[in-house]
Amino acid sequence: MIEVTKIEVGQFETNCYILTPREGGESVVIDPGANPECILSHLEGLTVRYIINTHGHCDHIGANGVVKAATGAEILIHEDDAPMLTNPQGNLSILWGQGVTSSPADRCLEGEEEIRLDGFSLKVIHTPGHSPGGICLLWDRLLFSGDTLLAGSVGRTDLPGASWSVLLQSIRERLLTLDNEVVIKPGHGPSSTIGEEKRWNPFLR
Repeated sequence: MIEVTKIEVGQFETNCYILTPREGGESVVIDPGANPECILSHLEGLTVRYIINTHGHCDHIGANGVVKAATGAEILIHEDDAPMLTNPQGNLSILWGQGVTSSPADRCLEGEEEIRLDGFSLKVIHTPGHSPGGICLLWDRLLFSGDTLLAGSVGRTDLPGASWSVLLQSIRERLLTLDNEVVIKPGHGPSSTIGEEKRWNPFLR
């Protein structure tokens, strides 16, 4: 079993998740988008192996560098979004008058692979559409969906590199095929389930 801590960070209220095995072992931080001091306060006493970005937009990577410096964790992101980490134009922070950059990736993810840790593992599901290198992470019946699939909504596709048709294909072929009981932990907003989104999400009808 793992313990999941959710922290809302930054002006876009991004959900940052900390995953820790209850029996002890290595922890993971998913999408440390901002407010590094707050995130680090939840990491005291933990051994953080990886920082995983579900995609490269600024509101999901903004605290990468500080968290990495404090913990020694490696940054993982899909290879198609890796250039965004060090490019304020690519990660869209320049649109909001900011210049957000991150440390570069320590390892690029290629898609359907498993991230193994001491205590648990995460399956990587490549779900392009909101961004070319968008991914979701699956552990047992928990899906960390980034900005691909949200409760009652889906990720924006009016941004550079986004595609409405590709996003819908990713969701329908790679997420809605999961069990209805799988709990969705999205990049913004409340949790949901695959079954609820099949039934009620207006963007998927």
